[in-house]
Amino acid sequence: MFGSWLVAARLGGDHMPYAVRLSTALGSLVLAAAGALTTVGAATADDPYAVPDSAVITIEGDGSGHGKGMSQYGAYGAARSPYLLSSQQILDFYYPGTRTGSTGGKVAVLISADDDGSLVVADRGGLTARSLANGRTVKLREPKAKRWRITPAGTRSEIAYKTRRWHTLTVLRGDAEIAAGGRPVALRTPDGTVSYRGALRSTHHAGDRVTVNVLPMEKYVAGVVPSEVAALRWPQQALRAQAVASRTYAAYERAHGGNAAYDLCDTAACQAYGGASAEFPSSDDAVRATARRVLTYQGELAFAQFSASNGGWTAAGQFPYLPAQEDPYEGSSSDYYGWTETVTSAAIEKAYHLENLTSLQIETRDGNGPRGGRVTTVRLQTEAGFDGTVTGDSFRRNLGLRSTLLEITGVAAG
Repeated sequence: MFGSWLVAARLGGDHMPYAVRLSTALGSLVLAAAGALTTVGAATADDPYAVPDSAVITIEGDGSGHGKGMSQYGAYGAARSPYLLSSQQILDFYYPGTRTGSTGGKVAVLISADDDGSLVVADRGGLTARSLANGRTVKLREPKAKRWRITPAGTRSEIAYKTRRWHTLTVLRGDAEIAAGGRPVALRTPDGTVSYRGALRSTHHAGDRVTVNVLPMEKYVAGVVPSEVAALRWPQQALRAQAVASRTYAAYERAHGGNAAYDLCDTAACQAYGGASAEFPSSDDAVRATARRVLTYQGELAFAQFSASNGGWTAAGQFPYLPAQEDPYEGSSSDYYGWTETVTSAAIEKAYHLENLTSLQIETRDGNGPRGGRVTTVRLQTEAGFDGTVTGDSFRRNLGLRSTLLEITGVAAG
């Protein structure tokens, strides 16, 4: 994603497509991804900053994430005294005009940490391996087995078990998956062991072998909610609002993703998912209380975006139910207000393939909220005469900033 002039990304907690626009003295070229930049009542440009060599740029801001749809900390505040809003009232505020619908079925989730070329699980009772090509199922029983593994073997999948060493049990046609009748299966990845419900599938996508967890939607949401928010201390009504938003987001991605291998990923690039290992009693209660509930708009699934904190004002999204509006429930976490970050001129140059950045300016804002509103475009100029703009979302993502409710407060030589 970094260093590309045309960037498109989907992020669950943070998942809107965005575009980068270039303008030069020789003309202008617009490179647009779906959901291009929208400005509302753009504010006056900030003063430009001269950028010396090896500069360090200080940036201050509010909020965390894109700010569209539900604020997780806003939901937290809304569910507490003095507001005590219900989950439905919270959802009605953040997604005005939506209605309640129902969904079910299964969802397929990329397990991004399992990237070492094979799928390895701990031995347990009831394990089976199944071919995705012809449905052939093999019971995985071996008294001395400690682990089981699926390894691609050309167009087939080798099923093996480990005692002191690996032994081949059988070879199945096509890709394959391992399951234990819905009970959790412990997947061993380079980052550690995590348990997942449903089936763990070793399949291929874009020329690579990937691990995909295929499981019922409700079991999936049970692993999402405590991965997205602090289930131990979050009010129940906020947890329920998160369950509905997460279920809706997953259902929307499943319906619109167009990816044959999986529906969405397990990181904040989609929405965080920790499998059965993440499940927690209070969030389990919230999932059960909202079972199958999703948000719809004019009969279609809503794109239920959410982020950690909107900084006191939501950002406008691509649909009518994602308006820009003041949020009275925000501000419950000081961690997301008045933050300060530093970036270097070298980081900006690397992100945008520039040399010798000489000027940096917040050119336009949307005019909504603190600090004059969210940054919508940033102007960059170089010693060689380049003069162009990038979107505020691009600037935030490429430089690892928390939100676009930001301002530049200083530029100094490094």
